[in-house]
Amino acid sequence: MDDKGSTMAAALAGEPHANTPKPSFSASIAKFRELGLLVFIILLSVGVQLRNPSFLTWENINDMATNTAILSILAVGMMFVIITRGIDLSIGATLALSGMIAALTVGEFPGMNPILAILLGMGVGLVCGIVLGFLVAKIGILPIIATLGMMNVFRGLTYVAGGGKWVSAHQMPASFKDMATGSILGINNLIFIALIIYVIAYYFANHTRTGRQIYAVGSNPESAKISGINTDKILWLVYAIMGGLSGLAGVLWVAKFASAQGDTASGYELSVIAACVLGGVSIAGGSGKISGIILGSVLLGIMNNALPLINVSPFWQNGIQGAIILIAVLVNAIVKRGVDRNNLMRRKI
Repeated sequence: MDDKGSTMAAALAGEPHANTPKPSFSASIAKFRELGLLVFIILLSVGVQLRNPSFLTWENINDMATNTAILSILAVGMMFVIITRGIDLSIGATLALSGMIAALTVGEFPGMNPILAILLGMGVGLVCGIVLGFLVAKIGILPIIATLGMMNVFRGLTYVAGGGKWVSAHQMPASFKDMATGSILGINNLIFIALIIYVIAYYFANHTRTGRQIYAVGSNPESAKISGINTDKILWLVYAIMGGLSGLAGVLWVAKFASAQGDTASGYELSVIAACVLGGVSIAGGSGKISGIILGSVLLGIMNNALPLINVSPFWQNGIQGAIILIAVLVNAIVKRGVDRNNLMRRKI
């Protein structure tokens, strides 16, 4: 999907495909980026295992997988937002607000079905996303400004909802907390839900007209408008999707950690953005793959888990993660330049 984002608007407009020239080296890299990332993850895992044999134990792998599940769910929504040249800095606050309201509700009604709690959290997140979509699409506020402002609003509402107090484990029914520890078909619930999200997102991005329109808007907003795409609707949609997934993640987070508080997931949006960047999502918009963000989330989850296991200083941990993210950004920039050059050659033919 990476190298076709920039021609999506033309395709939707019905323009014929031209004979394509031989792609440049950097454009060719884009096709194998996920494979290279997978190889790096494998080599990193082997290296850490040699340093600490407890890394690849079942318990540690399960812990990494469940932690990565929540991160990757959020990365799916963030991918769509970034593809449209946007950003959402409010997802940590939306997660906290949704989780707090869900925790308070199940505490008040212990017999509530956990699925209803999930729907409640997603509903709260969806409302937050719709508000953000309105500010960005209809009012025209820059995404970074709109989401930064609403981040503080949502965070404040979380403190107000909780009365400045925590909702602790003993206030939540066992059925609610079991969502994070239970399993379906032998697969942990968090991982199972994440897999469902991946499948739906993959089909949506690759096999629906709306999914293709998202890429078209991010690739060239003006061409998308000329092609008849309702760009306001698309922008509204991606922020609503991000909000709904943030709400879902909020309920799962609270169930996993059995705690809801005002500063839950503070700063977590940076980890989500990092997972997208590592997975090859272009900050300039128009490109990104589900497979890439999954691998990016896995890599980030491994780094968060592995660096403490091999006794890397906390001061160096942030530096190492930052360096890897910076390298990923540079690679993405080089690849995008090659893809753009290749697309320009196509237009000239």
